[in-house]
Amino acid sequence: MAATDILQQIGESLGSSANVKAVFGEPIHAVGRTVVPVAKVAYGFGGGFGTRHGTADGEGGGGGGGVRAYPAGALEITESGTRFIAFPDVRWIAGAFAAGAILGGLILGNRRRK
Repeated sequence: MAATDILQQIGESLGSSANVKAVFGEPIHAVGRTVVPVAKVAYGFGGGFGTRHGTADGEGGGGGGGVRAYPAGALEITESGTRFIAFPDVRWIAGAFAAGAILGGLILGNRRRK
């Protein structure tokens, strides 16, 4: 199988799942408002192919891809208007807290030694 065929198959597989439903979920209707879940979606893929010439000719190829989706927030639709409610990225907050704690520990450790 040629490298272009491998990349085409990977692209078709991931492309079939790339649609509006991957980002916007099914609307939920309740108490005079509609809530539409929103996700962040990232696609990536790659492939390669190679041949070996010499005493034992050979060829090989491969590829792979992936999709990452996680909640980003929700659209709230009411008669008075529409607003986006963002879901905070807890990983970023936790990482910032950990970095601050480590930096604070290093600074305090250096001050105690003097």
